[in-house]
Amino acid sequence: MSSARPSRWEQKVAADPSHSAWYVERFRRMAAEGADLAGEARFVDAVLPRRARVLDAGCGPGRVGAELAARGHTVVGVDVDPVLVEAARADHPGPDWRVGDLAELDLPAEGVAEPFDAIVCAGNVMTFLAPGTEVEVLRRFAAHLAPGGRAVVGFGAGRGYPADAFFGDVATAGLRVDLALATWDLRPWDPTSDFLVAVLCRPTA
Repeated sequence: MSSARPSRWEQKVAADPSHSAWYVERFRRMAAEGADLAGEARFVDAVLPRRARVLDAGCGPGRVGAELAARGHTVVGVDVDPVLVEAARADHPGPDWRVGDLAELDLPAEGVAEPFDAIVCAGNVMTFLAPGTEVEVLRRFAAHLAPGGRAVVGFGAGRGYPADAFFGDVATAGLRVDLALATWDLRPWDPTSDFLVAVLCRPTA
């Protein structure tokens, strides 16, 4: 549990302590059945130089970060749920998986001083944050990006975080939306889309 107010994910786990284990097994089963779980990683890999540094923000059991590591990138994954992080460590050794609250993210204070070429925040993570922490999380993303780095954020509509509110929070956090898409396979976004994939950058001027 983080020291800040509980996130929506932590509230869900508190209401159903078996939820984290169910979530882990769900993705293990999907992987065993041959489901394509690498769409987000393919997207992020396409915008990166080789051997880049990637922060998997809200890494869960590690499926996105592990795929990026398999493609040659250095990955640090952070998630508030220790059960999910333990599953990532067990199933996907190699990346640096850590338990932490994205609203308190300060990896340099933990000895990870080098900034990241990209941050990926997939799996509806932004809609599971503690209410009111969205701007702070985006600010922390900006602080961890290398010059020219980008954050790629994806989440569904109808989850209590409208796209307009997100776009406003992005600007408040000092970031800019470079590209908005409706899917991880590059379909264009419009206000009626049921999903948003946003590529963000920190303006240099």
